[in-house]
Amino acid sequence: MRVHAEPRPLQAPLQGGSVNATVMVEPLIAGEFQSPPAAQEYEGQRLWKLSAFGRRANWIWVPVPAFFIRHPGAGPILVDTGLHASISSDPKQNFGRTASWAVRPQLAPGEDVPAQLRSRGIDPREIKIVILTHLHVDHASAVSEFPDATFVVSAFEWEAATTDRNPTLRAYRPAQFDYVFDYRTVDFAAEGIDSYSTFGRTFDLFGDGSIRLAYTPGHSAGHMSVVCRLRDRDFVIAGDAVYTQRQLTGGAEPAEPADRHNWRRSRQELQLFAREFPEAIIVPGHDPSFWSQLEGRYE
Repeated sequence: MRVHAEPRPLQAPLQGGSVNATVMVEPLIAGEFQSPPAAQEYEGQRLWKLSAFGRRANWIWVPVPAFFIRHPGAGPILVDTGLHASISSDPKQNFGRTASWAVRPQLAPGEDVPAQLRSRGIDPREIKIVILTHLHVDHASAVSEFPDATFVVSAFEWEAATTDRNPTLRAYRPAQFDYVFDYRTVDFAAEGIDSYSTFGRTFDLFGDGSIRLAYTPGHSAGHMSVVCRLRDRDFVIAGDAVYTQRQLTGGAEPAEPADRHNWRRSRQELQLFAREFPEAIIVPGHDPSFWSQLEGRYE
């Protein structure tokens, strides 16, 4: 498989950083999909996939997250894109036939990220930076809606998503991101990578400590989490490094991470961070209960 997009390595911080900068974060729910509980938290069920499709009534609806960030120098930023507006009318167009049948994504009119931005008085074209925690179908679904943005993704994630012979089996759909856009890849094995607290490998996106990309592979080959500095605490977008809040406290692991060893290491970094900074907010990827308690804005 080959995509037409050609990324460039991101070897230095992006412009816009400022001394002692803090950010504002607004969590967004941009759609939902169905998931068997065992996929999120695997309790040792035998033949769980076979039994799951036979008992679909037990599946749960989980949120599709995105995050709107205001940076004082770099301006408006997104983390992940939510579901594409076309999901409202024809999910197969964006997700593909197999994924649409498997997880039944749905999106209410006006719930897509561009519509939510406009409701806040933000033209989607003002978004100049989009951070992608990873490239799975539910996180990269609406990449096409931000053609003027610079997209930041880990180098290993880009390689995995664009070279896999069976991307659908790994939850990738290259058609979602195969555009000649400005993709910048972060190599977490290169120079300029540093640690931050309990995270072993991080990249300071603006060189001012306001937004750090933390390498948390395991859920996918090159997954990243995002550490945002608020006025008096950190706000950690864990992405799918943990699906649920319980996984931060020793709860059951997901059924099939891409690399279980790396997933456990990444979870441990998040767990240690939670213990060291109990005031920090760590947002799991697809926990309906946790998301129902989130505030609309964090500063």
